[in-house]
Amino acid sequence: MNPRERPMTAWAGAVEAAAGAAREGPTPFLRRGGGHPTSEGPSAGVARGDAPSDPLVRPYTLTRGRTRPRSAGPALDMITIVVAARDREEHHLEPEYKEILRLCHRPISVAEISARLDIPMTVVKVLLGDLVAEGDVRTRAAVPVTRLPEKKVLQAVLDGIRRL
Repeated sequence: MNPRERPMTAWAGAVEAAAGAAREGPTPFLRRGGGHPTSEGPSAGVARGDAPSDPLVRPYTLTRGRTRPRSAGPALDMITIVVAARDREEHHLEPEYKEILRLCHRPISVAEISARLDIPMTVVKVLLGDLVAEGDVRTRAAVPVTRLPEKKVLQAVLDGIRRL
């Protein structure tokens, strides 16, 4: 039987779609249409879009395999606030950087960026680190707790919640 005449499996269809998309040009990094990670099959944990023709997007492709930003910068955690530091001509930036800068026109947390773009937190931290190094965004750590609230205050809050 000719390989082109065989019925395509779901995996082969995804590979074929990705190859076709590569021939047509770059694909957006975001998974449009509510893609979600999968938990079964040979590609467990790989994000897919809803349509069978959506290409697979592996997180390390967005950072070119890096797990840390290009240069050392401030430590970023989930609640670090990020805001765009300047307007930059975005036509030279990759799509993921453009989307992050678009979101950062207002102060936003690292966790929110990750959720809105549907990109893993570790990838967002690497991309944000690059933008910080370039001076495109500024970060502000969450205000540290200098003193814990008194037990009486916490008990009053808990009692108030229970009365609701």
